[in-house]
Amino acid sequence: MNPLKQLQEYGQSVWLDYIRRTLILTGELQRVIDHDGLRGVTSNPAIFEKAITGSSDYAAALKLLKQHQLEPSDLFEELAVRDIQDAADVLWPVYEKTSKRDGYVSLEVSPYLARNTKGTLDEGRRLWKLVGRDNVMIKVPGTTEGIPAFQQLISEGVNINVTLLFSQKTYEAVAEAYIAGLEKFAAGGGDVSKVASVASFFISRIDSAIDATLTAKLKTAKPGTEEELYKGLMGKVAIANAKVTYQAYKSIFSGDRWNRLAKKNAQTQRVLWASTSTKNPTYRDVIYVEELIGADTVNTIPPATFDAFRDHGKLRNSLEENVDAAKKTMQDLEKAGISMREVTDKLVDDGVKIFSDAFDKLLDAIQRETEAPTPTKSQQFAYKVPQSMAVEIKASLEDWRVGKKARRLWGRDAALWTGKDEAKWLGWLNITDDQIAHRHHLSDFAEEVKGSGFTQVLLLGMGGSSLCPEVMKMTFGKIDGFPEMHVLDSTDPAQVKAVEGKVNLEKTLFIVSSKSGSTTEPNIFKQYFFDRAKSVVGGKASEHFVAITDPGSKMHKVAEGDRFRHIFFGDPTIGGRYSALSDFGMVPAAAMGVDTQKFLDQTAEMVHACTASVPVEENPGVLLGSVLGVLGKRGHDKITIVTSPPIWDLGAWLEQLLAESTGKQGKGLIPVDKEELGAPEVYGSDRLFVYLRTDSGFDAGQDAKIEALKAAGQPVVRIAIKDKYDLGQEFFRWEIATAVAGSILGINPFDQPDVEASKIVTRELTEAYEKTGSLPSEKPFFDGDGVKLFADEANIANLNKAAGSDKSLKGYLKAHLAQLKAGDYFGLLAYVQMNQPNEKTLQQTRHAVRDKKKVATCLGFGPRFLHSTGQAYKGGPNSGVFLQVTCDDAKDLAIPGQKYTFGVVKAAQARGDFQVLSDRRRRALRVHIGADVASGLEKLNAAVKSAL
Repeated sequence: MNPLKQLQEYGQSVWLDYIRRTLILTGELQRVIDHDGLRGVTSNPAIFEKAITGSSDYAAALKLLKQHQLEPSDLFEELAVRDIQDAADVLWPVYEKTSKRDGYVSLEVSPYLARNTKGTLDEGRRLWKLVGRDNVMIKVPGTTEGIPAFQQLISEGVNINVTLLFSQKTYEAVAEAYIAGLEKFAAGGGDVSKVASVASFFISRIDSAIDATLTAKLKTAKPGTEEELYKGLMGKVAIANAKVTYQAYKSIFSGDRWNRLAKKNAQTQRVLWASTSTKNPTYRDVIYVEELIGADTVNTIPPATFDAFRDHGKLRNSLEENVDAAKKTMQDLEKAGISMREVTDKLVDDGVKIFSDAFDKLLDAIQRETEAPTPTKSQQFAYKVPQSMAVEIKASLEDWRVGKKARRLWGRDAALWTGKDEAKWLGWLNITDDQIAHRHHLSDFAEEVKGSGFTQVLLLGMGGSSLCPEVMKMTFGKIDGFPEMHVLDSTDPAQVKAVEGKVNLEKTLFIVSSKSGSTTEPNIFKQYFFDRAKSVVGGKASEHFVAITDPGSKMHKVAEGDRFRHIFFGDPTIGGRYSALSDFGMVPAAAMGVDTQKFLDQTAEMVHACTASVPVEENPGVLLGSVLGVLGKRGHDKITIVTSPPIWDLGAWLEQLLAESTGKQGKGLIPVDKEELGAPEVYGSDRLFVYLRTDSGFDAGQDAKIEALKAAGQPVVRIAIKDKYDLGQEFFRWEIATAVAGSILGINPFDQPDVEASKIVTRELTEAYEKTGSLPSEKPFFDGDGVKLFADEANIANLNKAAGSDKSLKGYLKAHLAQLKAGDYFGLLAYVQMNQPNEKTLQQTRHAVRDKKKVATCLGFGPRFLHSTGQAYKGGPNSGVFLQVTCDDAKDLAIPGQKYTFGVVKAAQARGDFQVLSDRRRRALRVHIGADVASGLEKLNAAVKSAL
């Protein structure tokens, strides 16, 4: 059975907190009514705004209405009223079947009138007449000024959804106003059976606000009773508040006064639970649905939570469980020194501002679209491929349309991929909306960092925990008034020391970022820099550290034990490489001064452009994913990323997303980043070029080279990016696209089995070092010309045979590179410091191979690529020819509390990497160049060029 439908058996109606034109026109609204038992819809100006700016939903209507020279507010009203009318018509059978109890659509009065009684009253009357549907509810804010207007409207027979309710006291005032309004209506001869109302009582925002206060109090709490009191209230108040309010509802609508109206068939004003998405990842994602199930209530649920409850919601009569405990929770809140009245008053003020801000953005968007319509997200995407592939892409899109696969993706249907555990890794679908709904933790943190005197922020992490912050740093740079961001994601001792030299330890905020909390690198980074900070600031070191991790992880416990300044939580349903828009990406962005509200708002345009209700041919994520998947299956699996200078580092993030998601089971897409564009003749027939071009700061030379590649018949995708704040849109577009491509390729895009294999070998080697004080000995098969060569037995035999009598460095390199064939790629894996001189030399090497062999080339610095492209190298197609480069460390660094050093860890990682490549029967050669890295790389570069 469908848990959403089963809610009806408990007396609860489920409404959807979402409306847009395509939801109605595509039949999706009717499907949700039939399949999920949907009984109502609430509208939201923010949804309209994102639909207008991110899709073609309203383009034709806006063009037509523009001719009438209407103001933006009037244009919005024309659009919104039509949607409300159409949705009300679809829901009319529900209205009739439930005898006017359900089947409603809500339309709100202007949020600008929230503090204006007469304005709200006039607006409510006007909208009621304008919509002209008995099954509409006019939304009126439950402010001090809004309640009198609500009462009067009820007395005139207008259906009302009273919104922005947070406290029991205010709810009681609203309920009393409802009864008084009905009494007046009845006294005037009105039919009270035709009047309906709900009281929208907000849930999750209460926990977000109170949990933040409790977290702050815990920092100075006395161990014992006080600490236990604060911890015991975390995540409990919102549900407790709702439960005691529901008891008030039962009491108010059961006395003699109400019974007189009930005899006239008056409907009770049901409590509607609003704001029921979950922000805190330590809480169950459907907690605010599961814990508020009770008779004669409504839950209006946002799409992601709606899908999640359908998938794994559990039902019971929870609303009247432990009511005494709920009352005690509210009493304990007062004991904790937190005034519920102060909290809820602020939430009302914040809510009014949030609604007004959303309306501002909506009107601005309408103004922009009428003055100069901007291309939709799908219009900012173009591709040119050979005709046969174009036909296949079209067929793939048709398959996605007929199979309703976009809906299945958003519905977390694991059968879209391999039917294994994919459903539990799709939390990233709704993270943007969750972040926007609970945005204050980011803005508050940004203000705190800004005012705390920090001059640098050092992010300590690997892979998904470090790549997004690095992209943000490289894209936004140093922002005035905020500390400069630095990122460390290497165990190379020289690089650790170089990063340390860039920061003032006394004025640095360290962000230790690790999803699992068990990854070696972030843990040893923390050990090293916590010890270094203590040497400078003593007992205040904890105040310089922030953790981002999943709840309950090893890092969570470490951060609690060391009393870090803050602990921010990731979502356990979001894998590392999909976590850019979660706190793993947004907390560092806030610390460096990025306007996260603007960033997320613009990202939401892409989210709404990619939803299930958007036709697949207009869905930017499905479009890109279909191109990637279809061409990947046709052998164009070397996804060559070309980025305009302002976003040049985006490819580093895309590398991990594509490689780690698709490179497994002998299949996959091989991302090629930072390979300079060449003439068409240096490329084979296995490429797909993706050009991410910014509207400003673009490179005209790149434009010309891309056009030459198109003219030569190479497949090219072109994506237009308005400005750097649209970076989040690309994060989400590519996440959807990668999930779509994974489905087409027939793999699970959310696991990384071969990354784990490398970690296991590395862990075994470091553990062995802790016991014996040395790594296992190894013997090169060649030692000369200042380098040593290593390989497994099979590769050694092949190289000796191919080299013949030339057993020199050049001879072996020539033999190794001779293995490159059409469709192969060259992987240069360098375990050396990642700096400009080293990268410049290695780039020369890769391009020499590309130009001579006409194969794709990849350059990765170890160990960071182990958490990125390493998955595809080991688990993807066996088309890579790898040259691993290792070195001796001129100066090593000790790790406090460990026998092994950073140099030992790096050596173990290189060996672990190489062993797994060998186990997977990859064509791999390791070159060890000694301690003079610059000289060694130059020597290797010369030898490679000579061998070619």
